[in-house]
Amino acid sequence: MLLVAVLGFATARPRGLPEATVALPAAGLVLLLGWVSPADAAAQARTLLPTLGFLAAILLLAHLADLDGVFTWLGARLAVACRGKPRRLLVLTFAAAAGTTAVLSLDATVVLLTPVVLATARRLDLPPRPHVYACAHLSNSASTLLPVSNLTNLLAFSASGLSFAGFSALMALPWLVTTAVELAVFLRFFDLSGRATAPAGEVPPAPVFALVVLGVTLAGFGLAPLVHVEPGVVAGISAVVLAARALSARRVRVPTLIAEANPLLCLFVLGLAVVVEAVSRHLLGEPLRALLPDSAGLPQLLLTAVLAAVLANLVNNLPATLLLLSVLGPHPAPGIVLAMLLGVNLGPNATYLGSLATLLWRRVLMSAGETPRWRDFLRLGALTVPTTLAASTVALWAVLQLR
Repeated sequence: MLLVAVLGFATARPRGLPEATVALPAAGLVLLLGWVSPADAAAQARTLLPTLGFLAAILLLAHLADLDGVFTWLGARLAVACRGKPRRLLVLTFAAAAGTTAVLSLDATVVLLTPVVLATARRLDLPPRPHVYACAHLSNSASTLLPVSNLTNLLAFSASGLSFAGFSALMALPWLVTTAVELAVFLRFFDLSGRATAPAGEVPPAPVFALVVLGVTLAGFGLAPLVHVEPGVVAGISAVVLAARALSARRVRVPTLIAEANPLLCLFVLGLAVVVEAVSRHLLGEPLRALLPDSAGLPQLLLTAVLAAVLANLVNNLPATLLLLSVLGPHPAPGIVLAMLLGVNLGPNATYLGSLATLLWRRVLMSAGETPRWRDFLRLGALTVPTTLAASTVALWAVLQLR
């Protein structure tokens, strides 16, 4: 009941109250009732702190990149490059959304790229639905490539024992296969005939400084482990560089920077983790432990991915990840962890409730006067989730055979 209350409040966010409003009291109640000991909760918090620090840094970095005009410039480039063809715009939107999700996390795709894509389609007088739905799907399904692409990835990365490069190498083929399958389904699902009836407009100057910082940041993610530096430090340094430039130009204030790092979201994750730990210990842990395999053969990987996808749509993908990692224990097989990650990241495309990012995407669209159709979302999910889940898991199994 506590978990349902926490997730229900985080989904509805009445009066715009932060997600932590219910999560922290719920965690306190769990501790008070003795379902999780204070020592175990403190140990879990210490484990999560580096991950949450990275999350805060990457959220701030994405906001500062937007402040420098990266997404406005990208939208203008999409409008010109598509040459008025909706089919070409969809392909370019896929590339932009997949890249943004991979490098700057799914939140950047939902909050920053989606409004730009919507404005681009409207400017060209093209139907926006295919392109904004692409942002929704890829915010989930394209978030499997790098440890930094999703909070679920960060949690799984710390449990997998893999290096940054090792994680990315194993997930590259599943990521490519997933994106290709999604694109094929979208191209058949939507009517992409006709041409734009409005001019693309002018492209603003490229935000060179911000683009260079983002490029160096991405390279730093891969190189930092070689010198025993955490990726979170790289993201933090990059955010400080862009923040210092914005502060010196008086384009942003310190309170805004703190708000964009979203410390309340980090507190929500800590509170949620304590509640999920209680659920794992006293309710779902044993049944899941009996179902989850401990070897990484193809049937076992498929079973893990399907279980993770179903659980993500029942309790949302973030608590599903915390719950599954708790059940898998301190030293799970990397292949099983990555298959679980495919399930919790791809599965949420089946329903609105599978991912907080999808719910946020819906709010972003409705605030811009574009109400998504739930029937289209469910039909797209029914077409894409089973195929992407199966294809990406087979791709993961194939890559694991080459290790």
